[in-house]
Amino acid sequence: MSFHVIAGTAGHIDHGKTALVKALTGIDTDRLEEEKRRGISIDLGFAHLSLGGDFAGLRLGLVDVPGHERFIRNMLAGASGIDLVLLVVAADEGIKPQTREHFDICRLLGIRGGVIAMTKSDLVEVDVQELVRMEIDEFVAGSFLADAAIVPVSSVSGSGLDALRAALERAARAVVAKDTSRPPRLPIDRSFSMRGHGTVVTGTLISGSIAVGDELELYPTGRRMRMRGLQVHGAPVARAHAGERTAVNLAGIDASSVHRGMTLAPPGLRATTQIDCSVELLARAKPLKDRAPVHFHAGTAAVEARVRLLGQYARFLLSEPVLLLPGDRFILRMFSPVTTIGGGVVIDVEAPAVVRRHAPPAARLDRLEHAGPSERVALLVSESRHGMSVAELTARTGLPDIATAPDLLRVENWIVTRAWAASKLAHLRERLEEFHHENPLQPGCSKEDLRSREFPGAPAELMDALLAQSAEIVSEGETVRLAGHRVTPDLDETSALERIFAEAGLAVPAVAEALSKSGMSAPRGRAVFQMLVRNRKLVRVSEDLVLHASAIESLRTLLAARRGSRFTVTEFKNWTGVSRKYAIPLLEYLDREHVTRREGDQRRIV
Repeated sequence: MSFHVIAGTAGHIDHGKTALVKALTGIDTDRLEEEKRRGISIDLGFAHLSLGGDFAGLRLGLVDVPGHERFIRNMLAGASGIDLVLLVVAADEGIKPQTREHFDICRLLGIRGGVIAMTKSDLVEVDVQELVRMEIDEFVAGSFLADAAIVPVSSVSGSGLDALRAALERAARAVVAKDTSRPPRLPIDRSFSMRGHGTVVTGTLISGSIAVGDELELYPTGRRMRMRGLQVHGAPVARAHAGERTAVNLAGIDASSVHRGMTLAPPGLRATTQIDCSVELLARAKPLKDRAPVHFHAGTAAVEARVRLLGQYARFLLSEPVLLLPGDRFILRMFSPVTTIGGGVVIDVEAPAVVRRHAPPAARLDRLEHAGPSERVALLVSESRHGMSVAELTARTGLPDIATAPDLLRVENWIVTRAWAASKLAHLRERLEEFHHENPLQPGCSKEDLRSREFPGAPAELMDALLAQSAEIVSEGETVRLAGHRVTPDLDETSALERIFAEAGLAVPAVAEALSKSGMSAPRGRAVFQMLVRNRKLVRVSEDLVLHASAIESLRTLLAARRGSRFTVTEFKNWTGVSRKYAIPLLEYLDREHVTRREGDQRRIV
């Protein structure tokens, strides 16, 4: 099985990076006409190299970056996805300004290993090479390249190339494979059209895996599209994995609509314009000032940003949305002069605007920075009003599987803290106690009313799941009540109201009139009336017509004796003695109950 590692060149202009890549791979990464004419690299170049030995199957992707200070923006776009650095130092010049800046960038991006190539070694004597080696040793002392091999090479004569390949192979062995379990992300560094294929984009897949036919979203545009084809190092594949240089053939979009800085990823993530971060400034940089403008580089994106200081942390307000996740590294450059001043790590991609009710921003970020996956999820959930969906947590954390700590409760695809659940149940008990006190003749509170007041924006199943955990609250159909609640009507009041309807037969008074005759207060009378309707003692024929159940039964008996016959409204009025005001709603009720069936201007008793 092949193993893919991405190496990126770094070093001062004219130290021979592009010539070295060509000598190693046979591929000229200067593809632009202007690069050929000027003899310098302007944009990113790409090559690949197969390495054998006892680590057979190793495929080394090489990203060749420009060395001129004016093209640092392009260098940063290429450096973001590399696993190890091929630091190039010319033997006839030694450490130069862009050597230092490129080295700082690699360190700030968290690159952990690499190889140092001393190019143009054929142009100087051995003793000069030793002096340059000593300079390099002093330069990288105490850094991630402190133990890196320093290999003298000549791209012209080919001397040292085999030793350099061996050193690259050893460095590649130590590379930790990228996480294929996390959501796939492909920061785009190139977009172009190919005849017969359409739009093709390239980049280094920094996490996850993607397959032909997958639907991905182009961030931050929100456009969704399917992948028609995939290539890794120029060869067609069915699936690409994290750590591979990948070309994607996209359907349904023009190449001019896609540019460097965009990212392909699954739908459901979110590009952001506000991130909270830990920051490391270079020793030569001045301290950041609150609200200062900076150039912000992450992945292949480069945007302007403004700094808000949060103690030892910082919030960056980005001028354009960028798809970022906690753990992503970035580089900061000054506005003027445009030089690299530091970098950092993203901690939160959607921090709350007001955090005073939780903890001071710096304290909160300190917790997040050092939290494990489950602790991070618990903190984010605790800050939410009603918990968070798994999809929301994935967008906030980038975690593929949302781990639930002991103090969290998962309900389907929703997560809350157990402390919140306990507090919410206590609050619901209080609300139901109030409801029962104010409505003693009601069996319970409407479940939908309770849900809309207490759980706005939460999924319907969240309240149901909480209620299922409580022995003190009972959910029955569309009502919710306390387990100890029982409807205890006053029998005299109930009988008095029922009697009014029973004695009226089919010629009942309006509901308001009947309640007035009962002698009860309006709220009490209404509660008793609703209880009689629920208990089917009273039958609601229409909005304004309510009959006693005995009257309905008598009407059914009257009609049963005439089953099969047809009749008119006038005949029905004569049989029952009711006015047309009552006859029409009664007949419509009987139609609904399938006692009668309308046939033109008549009805048939069925």
